[in-house]
Amino acid sequence: MYINKLLDAYKEQKSYIQDKQIAHDLGVSTQKLSDIRNGRRYLTESEALFLAKEVGEDTETALVFLAADKAKSFEAQEAWKNITKKFERLGLSRISAAYVGLTVAFATHVESLSQYALYVLC
Repeated sequence: MYINKLLDAYKEQKSYIQDKQIAHDLGVSTQKLSDIRNGRRYLTESEALFLAKEVGEDTETALVFLAADKAKSFEAQEAWKNITKKFERLGLSRISAAYVGLTVAFATHVESLSQYALYVLC
């Protein structure tokens, strides 16, 4: 799960020992962070962007991986992984990546969104 890698990178960057230190920085409860680590809850876009900026990760990639983590079905998860690979391979512009990120933020159906995104990127 990408979000756990992002959290671990932030923890290492700040030389933190406990997740409650991350929770404090994000302004969330330790229970919410624990739920995020276990896949029961997800980071918000602003939380993911904060972490990505702090560790030097590409923010657009962070949003795409966040959407992949939020995907309910295996098919949707795989579609999001393929989209991320295309970003890296094709070197798409930030505008395209931002468009996908905004589409994710406003989407109500993950599967239909992933099919649309694949259509746009292919």
